Amino acid sequence: MTDHNHKHSHKPSHIHGHHHSVSGRIGVAFFLNFFFTIIEFVGGWLTNSTAIMADAVHDLGDTLSIGMGWVLSKLSDKGADTHFSYGYRRLSLLGALINSVVLIAGSVWVLIEAIPRLLSPEMPHAEGMFGLAILGVVVNGYAAYKLSDGKTLNERVLNWHLIEDVLGWVAVLIVSVVLMFVDWPILDPLLSIAFTLFILFNVMRTLKTTIKLFLQATPDQELREQIYQQLLSVEQVADVHHLHLWSLDGEHHVLTVHLVLNQCLDNGVQQRIKADLAEGLKSYQLAHTTIEFEQPEERCRDGE
Repeated sequence: MTDHNHKHSHKPSHIHGHHHSVSGRIGVAFFLNFFFTIIEFVGGWLTNSTAIMADAVHDLGDTLSIGMGWVLSKLSDKGADTHFSYGYRRLSLLGALINSVVLIAGSVWVLIEAIPRLLSPEMPHAEGMFGLAILGVVVNGYAAYKLSDGKTLNERVLNWHLIEDVLGWVAVLIVSVVLMFVDWPILDPLLSIAFTLFILFNVMRTLKTTIKLFLQATPDQELREQIYQQLLSVEQVADVHHLHLWSLDGEHHVLTVHLVLNQCLDNGVQQRIKADLAEGLKSYQLAHTTIEFEQPEERCRDGE
C-alpha cells in the first residue's frame, strides 16, 4: 500500500509564483551582465587596459552561463509528464553543473592571464579604470543582490559568477586608486589571483554538492535521521527500511520508504496512520513522498 504525497499540488499559485521569481531574478542578472559586458569592451578599448579587456571576456562567459541558466530554470518549471515523471526540476541542477564547470574554467583562465603579469606588470590608465570600476561594482553588485535570495543550486552558482565579478571590480577599484598615487602595477595581478582563488574554492564546494545530488546522494544526513526517527516513533510501526531521500534540484526533496507494521490493521486504521504521517512530514516540505506499509509477516518484495 502506498501513499503519494505531492506537496507541490497543495499550493500551486505559491509554487508558480516562486518559479516565476526565480526565472525573473536570473533574467534581470542576465540582461545587466549582457549590457555591461558591451560597456566593458568599449571601456577596455578606450582606456587601453588589458586587465579590463580580460575581465570583459570573462564577463562574456558569465553572460553566456547566466543565459543558459535562465533557459534551464524556465524549462525546469514545466510540470511532470510521461517522459519526465518528476517534472523538469533537474534541468536546473544540470544548469548548476555546467555553470560550475564554466566558472572553474574561467577562473583557471584568469590565473593563466594574471600569473605572467607578476613578472612583467604593465601600468594601466588609472583614471579610466576607476570610472569603470565604480560602474562595475554598482551593476554587478545589484545583479548579485537580485540572486542573493535564491535557494536553488542553479541560482547559487550563478550568484558566484556575479560575486566573482563584483570582487574583480573591487580589486580594479582599489588598484586604480593606489596607482593614482604610486607606481605599483603589480597590485593588479596580485589581487586578481587572490580573488580568483577564493571564488574557485567556493565553486569547487558547490560543484561537489551538485555532483553528489546528480548521483542521488542523500542531500542532508541530519534531515534523513530526523525523518527516520519520526517514522520509527509511530506506535504501529515496528521497523523502517528502504528509506530513500534524494533531491531533484537541491531544494525539492523526494522520500520513499517502507514501514513494517507491528500488527495487521484494517484499512480505516491504516488511513488514519497515513494522515498522521502526512501531517508529521509536512514540516519537512518534501516535494514528493511514497510510503508503503508492510504486514508483520509479509516479505518485502524489494528485499531487505
